[in-house]
This record gives sequence, C-alpha cells and structure tokens, in this order.
Amino acid sequence: MLAGCSMFGPQKIKEEPIIPAASLYQKALDDMDRQYYATAIKSLEQLDRQHPRDPLVEKSKLMQVYANYRGGKLDEAILAADRYMALYANKPDAAYVLYLKGNSYFAQIKDITRDQQLSADAIETYNLVISNYPKSEYAEDAREKLLVAFDQLAGKEMSVGRYYLGNGQYTAAINRFRVVVETWQTSTHVEEALFRLTEGYLLLGLTNEASTAAAVLGHNYPSSTWYKQAYDLLAKQGLAPAINSGSWMAGLRN
Repeated sequence: MLAGCSMFGPQKIKEEPIIPAASLYQKALDDMDRQYYATAIKSLEQLDRQHPRDPLVEKSKLMQVYANYRGGKLDEAILAADRYMALYANKPDAAYVLYLKGNSYFAQIKDITRDQQLSADAIETYNLVISNYPKSEYAEDAREKLLVAFDQLAGKEMSVGRYYLGNGQYTAAINRFRVVVETWQTSTHVEEALFRLTEGYLLLGLTNEASTAAAVLGHNYPSSTWYKQAYDLLAKQGLAPAINSGSWMAGLRN
C-alpha cells in the first residue's frame, strides 16, 4: 500500500530533458577545451544514453577515453577504451584508443618493489599498437615506452633475485637473473644480471657457468664496472672469463 508513496504523497520521477546529440557533443568539446573533463564526460554519457543510434556515439565513446585519460581517471579510461574497441575495432581511431589505453596503464606503473601487473598490461597493449598499426603515428612512441616497461619488469626480477641471493637461495636467485638476461635483453639491468649470475654460479661451485656469464658480460659490455667486478671475482678463485659452448648463455653474445 505504501509503494510509490511518501508522507507527502506520491513522488514523480524527474525526467531527464532530451538534448540534441550535436549540442551535447559540442558542450563536451567546450568543457574539454577548458579542461573540465568530469563535466565533459557527463555530457558524453548523456549523449550515449539519449541517442544510442546517433552517428555521434562513436565520437562520443572515443572522447570518453580521451577525457578520462586527460582527467587522470586512468582505470575509467581503460574501461572506456575496451568499450570503444568492442564496437569499433576496425575504425581508423582504434590505434589511438589502444595507444591511450596503453598510456593509462603506463601512467600507473609504480616503483619496482610493487606488483608489476600494470607494466605487463602496458607491454601487452603497446605490442598490440605496434603489431596491428605499425605505420601509425603512435607505434614509435609505443616502442619507446615499451623499453621503460621492460625495465620495470626486469627491475622487479632483479630485486627478487638479490633477495634470494642474500638469503642463500642461490638456485632461485639464478632463475630470476636468467629471466632478465633471456627475456629483458633491452633493459638496463642486463649487465648487473650477468654479474649476479657469475656470483651465484660461483657460490654453487658451477665454475664453467660462472666463467661463461662473465665472458658474455665482458663481450657485450667490455667497459662495464660490473664486468670488472665479475673479472675480479673469478680471479680470486684462479679463474678467467671463458665461453663454455654447452652453456645456455653461449648464444647471448651480440
């Protein structure tokens, strides 16, 4: 009996006024020019809601990705990008949307002591930009940002590897350093990873592997301070850098 009523009688639901799609879209553009991204998004969402079949919906969904990204709503930008790609993956702006999605992950990458899923997500998205749209204006910047994301993942592996090494878990440490050397070869951590492999193998008594790691380090980075340390480490045990053809590292020489 009380449904739809209140102590003051039945309440009418206020209907949303219908505004032309072009007006909503232009208002959103004007708001974005003033960097009022939150209000721009509201106008765009209203456009989608009131005019779901209007041709401007495609542009609206594109601009929702952009407005969320520029407004710092990065998770919302990623979701908006996914919504756009679900409907318009074959449209010319798809490359830009994927690029903004990758940037939204990239902008959230934290320091190497934290979980690196965002780095992995950024890498996956930038690789899609590069593979699907290699001639687009976004591919080159995606390649540059990939190097930073690679460095983040390699840095995480190094951090864990150092921890294992310091706690006497030499095999676990070596496995981490191997990932850096084998998977993230363009990262800035490869030199140290090769030194740590030298160190770890020596601690396990695997002198051939230690000598090979140092030799690969010296071949690829002859002026590196890490190579000098590796050389000195071997010399203390009467050893010298030498490539062991049976080692997994033998093929890592540039």
